[in-house]
Amino acid sequence: MDIEAVETALAECGARHVGPRDDEYPAQLLDLPDPPASLFVRGHSLGEPKHSVSVVGARSCSAYGREVAEYIGRGLASQGVAVVSGAARGVDAAAHRGALAAAGPTIAVLGSGIDVAYPSANRGLIERVAHVGAVVSEYPPGVRAHSRRFPARNRIIAGLSRAVVVVEGAAGSGSLISAEFALDLGREVFAVPGPVTSPLSAVPHELLREGASLARDSDDILEALGLPRPSQNGPAPNSVEGLSSDERRVLEGLSGEPVTAEAIAGHARLPIHAALSVLMSLEVRGLIQGLAGRYQRTSAATAIPLDHSAL
Repeated sequence: MDIEAVETALAECGARHVGPRDDEYPAQLLDLPDPPASLFVRGHSLGEPKHSVSVVGARSCSAYGREVAEYIGRGLASQGVAVVSGAARGVDAAAHRGALAAAGPTIAVLGSGIDVAYPSANRGLIERVAHVGAVVSEYPPGVRAHSRRFPARNRIIAGLSRAVVVVEGAAGSGSLISAEFALDLGREVFAVPGPVTSPLSAVPHELLREGASLARDSDDILEALGLPRPSQNGPAPNSVEGLSSDERRVLEGLSGEPVTAEAIAGHARLPIHAALSVLMSLEVRGLIQGLAGRYQRTSAATAIPLDHSAL
């Protein structure tokens, strides 16, 4: 390896080298039997988030898996928990997007060089992660993605995290490899149940059968790890005082069965990113609850008068 060429390439892509003797090197990676000899990092310091949880799953995930991953990622990040994943298609990308929607921390671990976006379609997402969180690789600039590098990438994902959450995965998929790394390290493993008829439920259901904790939402994970949940931190829960006009319009659109964020955005005449921000604020205050990307009012919100003419 040409050290001078590597240093030049790192400077060109805005990355840095982090070794085990550096303060930024995550101590939890030393729990691995083969910790990375070095890391290449873009973005914020790896030492900034106090707690990290990885969310992993199928690349060819279902719409349900995508919604759940984004929902859990958003809930974790809103409480300051870094969402760790692999920036791949499907569940990984959805978990990162959820964290970004909550303006919370997220870490993408690559199975390619630090300057190689893989898949290329997620280049924009990886750049956003680098801007607000961190992008990590044990491979220097220029190293192309290869299937043999993904299991090594998965061990870093597990090593960085207090827990691993598996959303979807077919039998024999990389999702199971990540969970096995976590178990070997003594980390908590969570699994999200899915339809029994779906092949993508194979890994989560196998893990649940073997003793993994069930995860319905971020609250289940935060509670199991002893971390603050929305009702324990942030704005006063169950309060209807001081609601903005956007928050009231969103609540007015939640008068019946649970609905998707897209439908709520349409009813409230808001861009989807603005609607997601409002939904998160209302959920933290205990006025709505969500599951798998759908939202409904809680009993605490019944004091809000409905004005359907405004919709």
